[in-house]
Amino acid sequence: MWASSTSNSEWNDPEANKLPEKVEQLKEKNELPKDTKRKRVVVVGLGMVGISFIEKLMKFDVKRREYDVIVIGEEPHLAYNRVGLTSFFQHREVENLYLNPASWYASMPEGSLSYHLNTLVTAIDTEKKNVETSKGDTVPYDILVLATGSDALLPRHTPGHDAKGVFVYRTIEDLEKLIQFSATKKGTTGAVVGGGLLGLEAAKAMMDLEEFSKVKLIERNRWVLSRQLDGDAGSMVVEQVRALGLDVLLSKRVGKIKVDEDNSVTGVTFEDGESMDCTCICFAIGIKARDELARKAGIKCADRGGGIIVNPDLSTSAADVYAVGECASWDNQTFGLIAPGVEMADVLAFNLTQAKAHSPRQFKSPDLSTKLKLLGVEVASFGDFFADRDGPKDAPTKRHPKKEDSADSKMKGLTEGPPPSPVKALTYKDPFQQIYKKYLFTMDGKYLLGGMMIGDTKDYVKLVPMVKNKKQLEVPPSEFIVGASKGEDDGDDLEDDTQICSCHNVLKGDVTKAVKDGTCKSIGDVKSCTKAGTGCGGCMPLVQTIFNKTMTSMGQEVKNHLCPHFEYSRADLFNIIYVKKLQKFEEIMTQCGKDPESLGCEACKPAIGSITASLYNKHILDDDRRGLQDTNDRFLANIQRNGTFSVVPRMAGGEVTADKLIIIGTVAKKYGLYCKVTGGQRIDLFGAKKHDLPGIWQMLVDGGMESGHAYAKSLRTVKSCVGTSWCRFGIGDSVGMAVRLEERYKSIRGPHKFKGGVSGCVRECAEAQNKDFGLIATEKGFNIFVGGNGGAKPRHSELLAKDVPPDDVITILDRYLSFYIRTADKLQRTARWVENLPGGIKYLREVVLEDKLGICADLEQQMEDLVGAFFCEWTETLKSPERLKLFSQFGNTDEQQESMDKVEDRGQQRPAFWPKDAVTEDFRGKQWTSLSWQPLARSDQFADTATGTSLAVKRGDTQLAIFKVKGKYYASQQMCPHKRAFVLSDGLIGDDNKTDKLWVSCPYHKRNYELKGDSAGKCGNDESVSIATFPVEAREDGLVYLKLPPVEELDGVLGTSKWKIKKEETETDEFAAVDKKLKAMKGRKSFQASHLPNGLGEKAKAEMILSGGEKGANGMDW
Repeated sequence: MWASSTSNSEWNDPEANKLPEKVEQLKEKNELPKDTKRKRVVVVGLGMVGISFIEKLMKFDVKRREYDVIVIGEEPHLAYNRVGLTSFFQHREVENLYLNPASWYASMPEGSLSYHLNTLVTAIDTEKKNVETSKGDTVPYDILVLATGSDALLPRHTPGHDAKGVFVYRTIEDLEKLIQFSATKKGTTGAVVGGGLLGLEAAKAMMDLEEFSKVKLIERNRWVLSRQLDGDAGSMVVEQVRALGLDVLLSKRVGKIKVDEDNSVTGVTFEDGESMDCTCICFAIGIKARDELARKAGIKCADRGGGIIVNPDLSTSAADVYAVGECASWDNQTFGLIAPGVEMADVLAFNLTQAKAHSPRQFKSPDLSTKLKLLGVEVASFGDFFADRDGPKDAPTKRHPKKEDSADSKMKGLTEGPPPSPVKALTYKDPFQQIYKKYLFTMDGKYLLGGMMIGDTKDYVKLVPMVKNKKQLEVPPSEFIVGASKGEDDGDDLEDDTQICSCHNVLKGDVTKAVKDGTCKSIGDVKSCTKAGTGCGGCMPLVQTIFNKTMTSMGQEVKNHLCPHFEYSRADLFNIIYVKKLQKFEEIMTQCGKDPESLGCEACKPAIGSITASLYNKHILDDDRRGLQDTNDRFLANIQRNGTFSVVPRMAGGEVTADKLIIIGTVAKKYGLYCKVTGGQRIDLFGAKKHDLPGIWQMLVDGGMESGHAYAKSLRTVKSCVGTSWCRFGIGDSVGMAVRLEERYKSIRGPHKFKGGVSGCVRECAEAQNKDFGLIATEKGFNIFVGGNGGAKPRHSELLAKDVPPDDVITILDRYLSFYIRTADKLQRTARWVENLPGGIKYLREVVLEDKLGICADLEQQMEDLVGAFFCEWTETLKSPERLKLFSQFGNTDEQQESMDKVEDRGQQRPAFWPKDAVTEDFRGKQWTSLSWQPLARSDQFADTATGTSLAVKRGDTQLAIFKVKGKYYASQQMCPHKRAFVLSDGLIGDDNKTDKLWVSCPYHKRNYELKGDSAGKCGNDESVSIATFPVEAREDGLVYLKLPPVEELDGVLGTSKWKIKKEETETDEFAAVDKKLKAMKGRKSFQASHLPNGLGEKAKAEMILSGGEKGANGMDW
């Protein structure tokens, strides 16, 4: 199961101990289902497999309450650890072996679990669906589960098998009899027949009694543990146990048991005629399935070997009757190990509870791997450990078609012997330390098939999953024994000539040099000096890492402060805001900032906006929050190169109906939007003008859609394959799970964007292993992977939890995402966050699965509060006239201006490319002929907020930006010269009260332009560009005036038409050579044409459909 906590026994379901606590929590929250229609499950047998089934069923069903369980046990004890029977000889307390104390049973929801001990079920009536007991009770059932186990074999054909002093090693009662008898035979010889796992356990038990002077082990084969080990390994075990005082007799078969006149054991005679004296014999030669109850009821049982015949779903020939454990015969096999029985219990419990939301599981060839410490000797075998002897049972590589036998091939087989085994063995044997390892691989060495280990078994836990998952090896086979060869240490970073910022062609060496020579002492200095991270910002995590490592190598302290305004990391600030329940920016700055009067900056404002959104989920366009948002959040859309925006409606799990596609297509046609399907399985509509956004969203929301939050540092998408909805290979409902996860976590903001994926099988079509969280369906549920992403530094995700039932997925993800939101650094993706956690994924498992910090309940509640506060930001915006006013291009006119030419490309329009060079004209130093006051805005258009407000206005052909900060007004040109983008009014405002600086940060590439003082117009992090600033004041008439030059002069310097990007200056035919090749290829056509001889093509066909051409004058008939 998925948790990794330590339970009261390795055979407990790991969640079993937590069930009482979980039940109490559900009771306190009044979340235990009541008055549900429940079926009665009767379990016959309270052994290890019986209780395993009950634990799993109760765990899966605790929130559903679909079943009541009655278990009937033949022994007078609660379920105990039969594998640990040997320890009973030390403590003699049955309760110490209990898998669950009596209080565990009593803690289950009322009526959900009852048990009857010391009670034998004597008959089953499959027609009336009831069982009868030895006490005369009749117990009806809806579902019957037979877990009757097995009996120890006693060789009844052997003379003397019924003598006094003959025992088997199976139950507590067997042990108690052996203890009592041995006390009467002090100083004599005891014998154990059978050198398998149980025989060695029994031998140790008889030695631990310290009643016998000598204990002898009789084994018919040439070595012990012949079912798990080869001759070399088994012989090494014999050497070791002999050294520990156990006398081992090999190749010996008991012919008869010698007895005296009182029918007491005196010795044994072997089939070879030799004899041996002893007073006690314990047989450990195997087991026989207990199927007599089923046979009597007419349920089909196996003739050879016995056992109740079960189907892959563990059902028997009788309706609603199932069998699990050693009593079940699957594929003509019964299993004497406990692990296959536990797997059966898991399959059945899963199917009874989880199969409504997941493909039913089937019991398949079980893993017979074992790891034990027998008589102090570490022994393990795993996978297909006899593949070299018997041939591989299920090789991972593709099999070649079997050739028909021919006379020649038969003759060759007779003369040359069988063909060599299609496996290769890698063997290590150390007779000095008594270590033996043999690992079996496919012939090409790419897959591990199985193996065995003596003495050193520490790699067992690592190797077993490799075999089970049939995962191709990433290292040579030799490394599994001799270890990896250590090459020269080439450092853990990139070479100095590696480009780390493609926007400004910054090399790694540029950053390290600037830090080492003392030029840059903070990450802000690095951005200013090298321009790294001032473009798209995607390189910042890598730049930060390089800066940190360089500083550390110089012995310098690396501070993780949010920005110069806060001496706290994002995680520290989150916790302060959370504990003190701070909501407003001015409260946060007063209580946490270095300067209570500060305005903040472009670094801390979005971080604080994200933190408060992650805690309180209020509308980000409200006055006291809008000034914290970057441009994307400020307009609930992604700003694009030409100042327009893209629109992404949510399509949970990538699922969309035909009706919604029609609505999306209609919106795109009406507003002339460029359409593209995203990597996250959504449709992105580009080219939306700011003032058109409300109209576009009015149509989309009216059509049942909602914001996709593509503009936010929040959940983007949960990608999915079609899974069991359509795919013939699917084993999990990946679409259903993806839709539910996306619906749960939509709108939740974090330190950075995060994405999910759900694949319906191991073919992994949803690419879930490169997501912030990803699920891959398994037969038992879902494997949960975390901490993956693409980007500048791709990272494969890591396994957080394995085989998680669908019911438990959300609980784990709630904890994981809440912990990430609380503790991650500013703009830190989950990949880097997991890497930087102390202990990495192991620590994350301890926190999220084992509740190491005791905060899981709080993490779950935090997510529950956020989910409960959900609202669609666009829906609420459309309801608010005040918010809708924010979507005008200019505050003083309804006129519109475009700043880039449009280019026709593959049947759609896109903006012209950006020019390569920035505008370096000295706008700041421009000397105007004259200036006069001009009213361009109203005072009531500016709110008095702690974060500042701004407005774009138009005069003539020139766009201007006006800012109001702490009651004072500032004005500048609207165009950022770096990319000739008319966006400065949408930038974040920052300040530094110590130096009396105030600036606006361009929302595109964070060029910071000063707004006041002698340096007004200067760019603080790019000396090549500057802007013009203008005097501004508010008057008593309620208007805001700017002191400007004449219209013609201003337009001649800053006019939009002058700086509009024209396609003639930037467009080149970069694909000319490629297109020439494509035209020569067969089957190529123009993008909008049809392959059919008289086909209409894209546009004509669409126009015909829209005009009703498919149906006639009455329009479309869907």
